[in-house]
Amino acid sequence: HKWLTPEQFAARFGASQSDVSQISAWLQSMGFTDVQVARGRTFISMTGTAAQVRYAFQAPVHKYNLNGVTHYANSADPVLPQALQGLVTGIRGLNDFHPHPHSRRSVIQPRFTSSITGDHFIAPEDFQIIYNVKPLLASGITGAGQSIAVAGQTDIAVSDIEAFESASGLPIKDPQIVLDGPDPGTSSSDLSEADLDVEWSGAVATGATIIFVNSTDVFTSLTYAIDNNLAPVVSNSYGACEADTGQASIDSLNIIFQQANAQGQTVIAPAGDTGAADCDSGTGAARLGLAVDYPGSSPYVTSAGGLELDEGTGTYWNATNDALGGSAIGYIPEVVWNDSTTTAPITLSAGGGGASLYFTKPSWQQGTGVPADGARDVPDIAFSASPNHDGYLICTGGSCTNGFRDANNDLQVVGGTSCSTPTFAGIVALIDQQTNSRQGNVNTTLYSLASISTDAFHDITLGNNIVTCRGGSPNCSSTTVG
Repeated sequence: HKWLTPEQFAARFGASQSDVSQISAWLQSMGFTDVQVARGRTFISMTGTAAQVRYAFQAPVHKYNLNGVTHYANSADPVLPQALQGLVTGIRGLNDFHPHPHSRRSVIQPRFTSSITGDHFIAPEDFQIIYNVKPLLASGITGAGQSIAVAGQTDIAVSDIEAFESASGLPIKDPQIVLDGPDPGTSSSDLSEADLDVEWSGAVATGATIIFVNSTDVFTSLTYAIDNNLAPVVSNSYGACEADTGQASIDSLNIIFQQANAQGQTVIAPAGDTGAADCDSGTGAARLGLAVDYPGSSPYVTSAGGLELDEGTGTYWNATNDALGGSAIGYIPEVVWNDSTTTAPITLSAGGGGASLYFTKPSWQQGTGVPADGARDVPDIAFSASPNHDGYLICTGGSCTNGFRDANNDLQVVGGTSCSTPTFAGIVALIDQQTNSRQGNVNTTLYSLASISTDAFHDITLGNNIVTCRGGSPNCSSTTVG
């Protein structure tokens, strides 16, 4: 645990100063402006026009219309000029297609105990009780003195965060907001994700400082949080299947995650919400084969998966909520989250997981239940994630006007592995306070702890993340329907 600063990382592992100067000079000669070198000397950012990109990297950039929204993207892979060959791993940022959040939002779904329907939903105190966090908070292990950086790509309203804290009986503590580059404005498709991440990381580590890093692209925000060493814990609830991410982007981002680990930063990402078929969308039978989500599949990142509460005939909830909005009695048995349907309309709604196509098995990934497949397997750890049973309560878009309820008495309920990510980030912040140290890559400790302790974790052995697939598609039977 002798962690490095970004400058120390640059001196030991970054590009040489002469290489950086050569690349910067070439970019400026091509007309690029705002050329900036990362503190860790792992990347150089710049601003340019489509014409400059086409001239410098032989990559035409065009506008495209997708579902009524105009985007820009390169129509051919960039080509490194001879002057940069051997110095540059890859080029990112030639399009405005951003990673997708891994959360599922709905209004009023089962399950805190609802005084109207009797259904249950997860309020902060419920999570604290189910996962045994409450005794830590009571003993003063609250994440005090720690910070969590949350990566996002939309503006947020602090009033929503305050409303969530008020409804939960939590201390009112506004997040710090850091903007990298142009302000993206408020994105309706990202707002609930950002609110979820900020609210629930602070709902677990109630004494920690939450830093919301905002930019026009969540991976830009993630990179900024790491290169500037903003916090010991970095939570990112976005991702894409490995094949869609591409080798060049994976290579360049992996260098950033290695830097994070060397600086003692724990990076957490979701395992995905379409079960074993991460490259497919949530509707229709899977047709693109087995896939896992990046950046969770990186060995330098902790992948957070999804489970589902399985009460059976047991009594695990009180009939009413206490003063803090909680009604859970204790730990509730869990199975793998899988709310997917097998008949029309087919939906894919399950925790992501499987074997990486890009990364081999890390030395630390071994133990009971770990496949001997030679590949990096995900997820590493999992929490309740079903939006249907039992979803997490959030406040977003001014929804909380009466406790967690809006003017229509409805609740904003979410699920997905985006819930597992910020809650585990909160748990790591508690560990950091308890040990008075950053943890860096916690995966090695997770697996070694599981190998020597029978009660450190709940071993989930029931359920699967199988989803319906189109006959004859990759990894799908051509004779057995579905």
